[in-house]
Amino acid sequence: MEKFSLEPLKDNDEISDFRKEEAYLRAKKKVDALMGFYWHLAVYIVVNGFLILLIGLNSNEGFSGFGPYATAVFWGIGLFFHFIGVFGPDFLFGKNWEKRKIKEFMDKEESNWE
Repeated sequence: MEKFSLEPLKDNDEISDFRKEEAYLRAKKKVDALMGFYWHLAVYIVVNGFLILLIGLNSNEGFSGFGPYATAVFWGIGLFFHFIGVFGPDFLFGKNWEKRKIKEFMDKEESNWE
């Protein structure tokens, strides 16, 4: 009967390789998300540009009114949520925005105390 035993890790190289692979997979996932967003944006610009021209030139109202822009507006809402999903809500305000604003308002209040 063959005896099977678990051997301890010989050195930290195996752990290091595992961490590098995990980091690579996380980075690859982020790059794929960025590429997906940029393709979404490119298709949005091309398709909506075409639709706005097509509808605007062929409708009785021309480019006035909501008609030529309806698709761009509603698709733009979806594109905005895709943007938030890829870049995160911190993109607009930054990670420390809330702390900086609280400090700013507290400093203003403190200057009024004196």
